[in-house]
Amino acid sequence: MLKSMLTCCKVYISESRNALALESIEQAAKLFPEAPVINRFKDENYNRIGYTLLALRNTPRLGVVDHICFHPLTQASLDQVADLAKSAAAEIGRRLQVPTFLYGAAHGEGRSLDSIRRELGYFKPNSSGNQWRGGLNLGPLNLKPDLGPTQLTQSKGVVVVGATGWVDNYNVPVFSTNIEVVRRIARKVSGRGGGLDSVQAMGLMHGEDRTEVACNLLDPDRVGSDQVQARVERLAADEGLSAGKGYFTDFSREKIIELYLNAASSV
Repeated sequence: MLKSMLTCCKVYISESRNALALESIEQAAKLFPEAPVINRFKDENYNRIGYTLLALRNTPRLGVVDHICFHPLTQASLDQVADLAKSAAAEIGRRLQVPTFLYGAAHGEGRSLDSIRRELGYFKPNSSGNQWRGGLNLGPLNLKPDLGPTQLTQSKGVVVVGATGWVDNYNVPVFSTNIEVVRRIARKVSGRGGGLDSVQAMGLMHGEDRTEVACNLLDPDRVGSDQVQARVERLAADEGLSAGKGYFTDFSREKIIELYLNAASSV
């Protein structure tokens, strides 16, 4: 059994098609072999990539990104990873001058990630109405960052940094291009919409010929992927649609720890 304090950092970058940029990021990560990249998950339909890093003590900074979350593994506590999150946020906000928002245990009042995104207008539809906008308007932000400047620039955007218990990301394909129906399904899956407690869900286009219900499982030991899968399938059937088998965007906690142990033993 692993006795040391092991932490996990997931870095989400809103760029998956620029091969040179990704190569630069991955080469930078290799400068810190004590914090190996255990997994990378690229989704070109969303133009997004996620990296999973592990470390016994700290985590290298990879630059300006959309979202960084820290999770405790093995002997690490949530307070300890919250300190790591605040340290990373301070460097990004003050040194790199990027508007930086804290959430979860890293924020004094435990503010949630989705509440920040909601206040910033992240969930508003884009001009086509098919996708969530995500991007923000340039200029003063309508929500004051915890760290860094209050002005948004095109070259840097904003970053959200937090610390929480383990979160599983699980997406279920729906074989339809009717985004409004799929958003209705997602609302009924989400705890916020009266669905599954501790589940956040969004309906998104995924490619040109299908949609999916993208879910964050905030307490996967209590409400897991099987329950999400069954709920989406039932709601899709109620709408006369069919749902495919869902997929995780990262490894499980247990698999990540196993991979780290294997990597550490080979050094």
